[in-house]
Amino acid sequence: MRRTCPALRKALDTRPRGYSRAVRAPLALLLTAVLALGGAAAADAAPAAGSVVTAPIRTVHAGQGTIGYRSVGHGRPLVLIMGLSGTMDSWPPAWIDALARHRRVIVYDNEGIRRTTLGSAPLTVPRMARDVASLARALHLRKIDVLGWSMGGMIAQSLAHSFPRLVRRMVLCATAPGDGEATFPSADAAKILTDPTNQSALLGVLFPPGNTAALDAFVAGITAYPTATPMAPAAVMAQQLTASTAWLLGKEASGRPLRALRLPVLVGAGALDQLLPAANARHLADSIPGARRKIYADAAHGFLFQHTTDFRRRVERFLG
Repeated sequence: MRRTCPALRKALDTRPRGYSRAVRAPLALLLTAVLALGGAAAADAAPAAGSVVTAPIRTVHAGQGTIGYRSVGHGRPLVLIMGLSGTMDSWPPAWIDALARHRRVIVYDNEGIRRTTLGSAPLTVPRMARDVASLARALHLRKIDVLGWSMGGMIAQSLAHSFPRLVRRMVLCATAPGDGEATFPSADAAKILTDPTNQSALLGVLFPPGNTAALDAFVAGITAYPTATPMAPAAVMAQQLTASTAWLLGKEASGRPLRALRLPVLVGAGALDQLLPAANARHLADSIPGARRKIYADAAHGFLFQHTTDFRRRVERFLG
């Protein structure tokens, strides 16, 4: 492994138990990119034309000022909504490119990340949902499908509740309800969320201990972007954490009642998720009329990238 600075080496030494030394190399690659706020692209062959990796970051006047986004593919629009601490570079390119074979996929940065304007405090889940609606209007999208991961699933729920005519179908991944019935992260996971400097630990809870193949593939994917920036600034992460906590506590009107969500919904989760336990997925699926549910017994918060082919095909069948 290449030499790393003392701070990076310390972060690697705090990786979750159960991960082998082999995990350190890809984590070092990602963390080096994060600490430098933009690392080199992965040394693989050039991506195929039309890949999200080659799609430029564009901006539109939307949200709190401007929103930065990428778009790939053609057809019915699918907007991917990223979760706490992530950026649009946190979506593995292979995942996006596969979805974009039959539809237009749009990824964007939440408030305060790169070219997306951060509004005045406090940041809230409903405001981030209004940002998505504003982005859709700016891109002249009338009926969209949305897929939200983690905090992104909270934003998706708020969006569907507040803008029911905008959202056609919704996929909720490893997320939680805003009706006051949420199951909170485990104590260990909560510590990780409140320490944005420990990126290796945050990566470690995406997959079950010992599953180095899924972690390696994920890191290789998200470091393939030009000047990869897969982590939000620490100050933005802190605001996102406050916003997510308010949602989990049921303090946002657009989080309730779940029975008011009258659209097709697919809920996915990993049974080993420590960040947002699978009990949340069960509650969402039981409470949203007609919702479908898939829980993977051997997966955690990043289940959609561990069981990437199976879940992607479920998403494609669901979206039609």
